[in-house]
Amino acid sequence: MRFKKKKVTKQRASTYHGYGRSQSHHKGAGNRGGRGNAGSGKRSDGKKPSFWRLPTGRRGFTSINKKIINAINLEDVYANLKGWVAKGIAVKNQAGASYQVDLKKAGYDKLLGTVGNGKTGEIKEKLFIITDFASGNAVEKVKAAGGEVKVLKTIVKKEKKKAEKPKKAAEKEKETDEVEEAEVEEADKE
Repeated sequence: MRFKKKKVTKQRASTYHGYGRSQSHHKGAGNRGGRGNAGSGKRSDGKKPSFWRLPTGRRGFTSINKKIINAINLEDVYANLKGWVAKGIAVKNQAGASYQVDLKKAGYDKLLGTVGNGKTGEIKEKLFIITDFASGNAVEKVKAAGGEVKVLKTIVKKEKKKAEKPKKAAEKEKETDEVEEAEVEEADKE
């Protein structure tokens, strides 16, 4: 079976494809059957269900409390040390072969210890790192090399309160009876 060629293929190398000059011609939605899902009601029954499944409207919401944390791996900190000393982000201590690094000045909020691609993230220098957040693995690796990590902020997770189970009717009656007896005894004493 032979199919009809599209009009466009016949008009190769023609600037306006036979629809007159500039974009003022042949720009409507008529040649594509309307805009969006227009005309879906007139499709055959095989086509209609495809429109039923399409999601409409917006999904979810944008949180106003969302914090974007810019993280850096420990191995990258070690690789950037010399450049950061030149820029003043890191300071080399005179007494020992150790560095003091402020990650906030470098534009990072969190220190990570794990590295992908088979890298270990091990360091050889003593580092004193000041950062807002740090992973436990990063802190361990810095301490193993003889350094220290000062964490300025911590994320506190709120614990959910467990809902109290409704008491049985019998237990409630016992409690009310005990309270009433106590009140009667107090009244008798007076």
